[in-house]
Order: sequence, then structure tokens, then C-alpha cells
Amino acid sequence: QVQLVESGGGLVQPGGSLRLSCAASESIFSIYTMGWYRQAPGKQRELVATITSAGRTNYADSVKGRFAISRDNAKITVYLQMNSLKPEDTAVYYCNIRIYYSSIRDSWGQGTQVTVYS
Repeated sequence: QVQLVESGGGLVQPGGSLRLSCAASESIFSIYTMGWYRQAPGKQRELVATITSAGRTNYADSVKGRFAISRDNAKITVYLQMNSLKPEDTAVYYCNIRIYYSSIRDSWGQGTQVTVYS
């Protein structure tokens, strides 16, 4: 129900950096968590990182120390700073928002392609 617009994907060589952003279409006044997931060809979609309304973060082991998730509460925007990129990071990256109100509601972006090559 909440529209999410993603940007920042592209081509980068190993060791390079990219910054993804994802903005929600409307204001949210309840508790919500935002995050990034990715899906590589032939693989299951997996969690990359999440950040709660309180600022607590969670990262997949494969990206710890390389990626950083942050959020702008005023704009309801989530960012993913990706450093030291590896070929195995190549995937379509999807942003997610989970809203906690009377029930739990999930919305997903359409995805942005990240390709790491040498």
C-alpha cells in the first residue's frame, strides 16, 4: 500500500562503493522498520540490513563491516551505503517497510540492479 521508490543502483568494480536510497510516498506515524533485501540470479531473496524506528540495525553476516544502513525519519527514507563491494554482492536490491499498527503491514520497492564486475 505504501509506495517505495528506489534509486542508486548501477555498475561498479570490485572494491568500489554505491549508495542506495528508498523513499516512501507518504508520512508514517506509527512504528516502522525499513530494510534492504537482495536477490541474485538463481538464489533466494535474502536480508541485507534493517533499521528500526529506534535506530537499531541488523546486518547479514556477509555484509557486516562493509555496508551501513541509515534512515531519515522526516523524509521516511532509508539508505544503504555499500563499500568494498564484491562480485557476490551482484543482485537486485529491494527496499522494504514494515509498519506496526493494528496489524503488521509490509510494502516493497520494485528493485534496483547492483552489478559488481572486474
